[in-house]
Amino acid sequence: MDAEAAKLIAAGLCMGIGALGSGLGEGFVGGKALESMARNPQMSDKLFTNMIVAIALAESTAIYSLVVSLIILFVF
Repeated sequence: MDAEAAKLIAAGLCMGIGALGSGLGEGFVGGKALESMARNPQMSDKLFTNMIVAIALAESTAIYSLVVSLIILFVF
């Protein structure tokens, strides 16, 4: 295997695993937030705000893996 093929495989694995973790985290946060909103509707405004912040933090993992995969592709 030459270096170019190794770079492509590494970038693909980096992005795939990073997006998988981010997707699972966002789904878990969203599902639990909706479950708690259904149990206590009076708190839904505060829960929704906290859910958006938590989903943004979970999405940052996918953005970091995108940056790392772009560095792998274009720097090395």
